[in-house]
Amino acid sequence: MSSLPAPDAARLAAIDEHFHFGLSAEELEEFVPAVAGTLAATAAVEQLYERTAPAAPNRSWTSPAADENRLGAWYVTTSLTESVEGPLAGRTVAVKDNVAVAGVPMMNGSRTVEGFVPRKDATAVRRLLDAGATIAGKSVCEDLCFSGASFTSHPGPVRNPWDESRNTGGSSSGSAALVAAGEVDLALGGDQGGSIRLPSAFCGIVGHKPTHGLVPYTGAFPIERTIDHVGPMTRTVADAAAMLGVLAGADGFDPRQPDAIEPVDYHAALAEPASGLRVGVVTEGFGTPVSDPDVDESVRVAIDALGSAGLTVEKVSIPWHTDALHVWNVIATEGAAYQMIDGNAYGMNTDDFYDPELIAHYARRRIEHGATLSKTVKLVGLSGRYTFEAGGGKYYGMARRLVPEVRAAYDAALARYDVLVMPTVPYTAEEIPPADVSLADYLRVALSMVGNTAPFDVTGHPSCSVPTDLVDGLPVGMMITGRRFDDATVLRVAHTYELAIGGFPAPPVTSATGSSA
Repeated sequence: MSSLPAPDAARLAAIDEHFHFGLSAEELEEFVPAVAGTLAATAAVEQLYERTAPAAPNRSWTSPAADENRLGAWYVTTSLTESVEGPLAGRTVAVKDNVAVAGVPMMNGSRTVEGFVPRKDATAVRRLLDAGATIAGKSVCEDLCFSGASFTSHPGPVRNPWDESRNTGGSSSGSAALVAAGEVDLALGGDQGGSIRLPSAFCGIVGHKPTHGLVPYTGAFPIERTIDHVGPMTRTVADAAAMLGVLAGADGFDPRQPDAIEPVDYHAALAEPASGLRVGVVTEGFGTPVSDPDVDESVRVAIDALGSAGLTVEKVSIPWHTDALHVWNVIATEGAAYQMIDGNAYGMNTDDFYDPELIAHYARRRIEHGATLSKTVKLVGLSGRYTFEAGGGKYYGMARRLVPEVRAAYDAALARYDVLVMPTVPYTAEEIPPADVSLADYLRVALSMVGNTAPFDVTGHPSCSVPTDLVDGLPVGMMITGRRFDDATVLRVAHTYELAIGGFPAPPVTSATGSSA
């Protein structure tokens, strides 16, 4: 029999009130046995599922000591290798802790997920292991991955290796810090509003958000299906291309993906000369209300390097770029409140690869530990639930109807240019705020940097951040965006820039206490 008890009339009365069915007490009593009778199917499904559900493998892992984790970037460490051959043989990888590594704890930066141990590897993890990579551990991420900074995560903030008083950007905060500090060769990140590209820019590494659906999201904790991405975070463009070649391709489980994806050798494509390619400099990406002029200038210098390398550079205006953030905001708040919070991450009504154990674990702990959630998640819940209740979903529907218009605006520019460029972030990494920071400052530090990155999560275009000249000793990034499923051209332009400037800088060597050596 199912572990689910049959409801009594009082429980049905609460459900009746939720749906406004208007049932009388007598009618509710009549429904009690009727509802109980439907639970036979629930019991059967539960038993059938358990026949084939895998058990979590026995994999060793360690919680790192504080003196081994000075940046706060590791959640747990491991050393998992399953092949000595493949394109990533001998390379160490940190996996963002919203991505399942079977048998290894997953927290997703949140007390509401703490204690969960996945039974099955995410597709991306399986592909990394099959390619010879060594999984070195799980990297800390922001609370349910909803912050562009790095101070909302449990068990604590992640510190920037360039200046440990500053945040790394988020939500793939630990992944960026570990790659920048040289503690791993590669890292896996996730991106719903810029969460690969923002920390990559703030930490001075390469971060590539693939075309939506190019890399399977299967086995990663969802926020909102239409903006969920996973992708590589590396020190060089060549490493990002090699990693993307391993990760890309349909897995048959992820509804975000097309049925078939043409294989591309992204690493080999870097050898094709980029001279003659056309670069559109998006004017709306510069001089925003939160832009630091020195950051804009650093990116303009990087664009000049592309011109010197033989690419054709012109300015282009895309007015939709400014309004696209409004579309993203509605999808990312109302959509995430509906799926990530009320829907316990997965929601329903799509042919997805659901994780019933994670759904149940998070559903229970979300109620028990909801008070510990970050203020960014609480903002999503309060705003998204309010607009859903007020409009019944119409505002989300309006935003989804506008997405084709936003996408078409970028596509029109990309019909004239091979790539579009602009600053990844509008300013350098800010200091980690104190615990008693005001709500206004908390939200500003966590969310005010997404203006250029978030639109491409909505449209699905591939977008890569590469480091530009330091600004006051801190990294920033140039974002290169291309046509959907033409990630190869984006990476070719990024690689050409890297070669033109002679490589990217690394943070200063620091001692265990964080002082300059």
